[in-house]
Amino acid sequence: MSTVFSEEQRDCLQELMNVAMGLASDKLARFLNTFVHLQVPAIELVSSAQIPAQYRSTDAALVSQGFLGNDGLRGEAIVLYQLDNAHRIAALLGYDTDSASELEMLTDISSILTTTFLNGLAGQIDNNLSYSAPRVLSSRQNNVTEALVETACHWELALKVDISYQLIDHSFNCDMLLLIPGEAVLN
Repeated sequence: MSTVFSEEQRDCLQELMNVAMGLASDKLARFLNTFVHLQVPAIELVSSAQIPAQYRSTDAALVSQGFLGNDGLRGEAIVLYQLDNAHRIAALLGYDTDSASELEMLTDISSILTTTFLNGLAGQIDNNLSYSAPRVLSSRQNNVTEALVETACHWELALKVDISYQLIDHSFNCDMLLLIPGEAVLN
């Protein structure tokens, strides 16, 4: 199934995502007192069934935060962390790695990224969003695909936005996958 945006729609979506991503990056940089490198987010409208297969070989932890807004806007913001990077983010956040829960730490950083990003997006489109609490969908490779199947299967089409945040000074990166039902975007 292939649905394409007009060039004007794609440019508008790209600008909305760039501004929201910049706000989240700035907040993360200030919170961690480091430089955050960003790439242009990849935006595409895809069949939801395609999403899990794209991350099949990913050895990552997934933390999801659902959101709901006015006029049917809803979706999931999923932050993917490479598991071998977890100790780096723990140190940056000041967690005692001997006693801190890895899952607690990952939900904390996910909350910062997703709520700042989504608030920036909502502000640009005059929308108010409410959020679910961040929840860990998976923390092992074999659960990544299963977790994405359960999350993405609710919609036929999804606006998939891939955003990469890289902390240059600390050799840490994570990716945020924003899933919005296609019908919410096409209307």
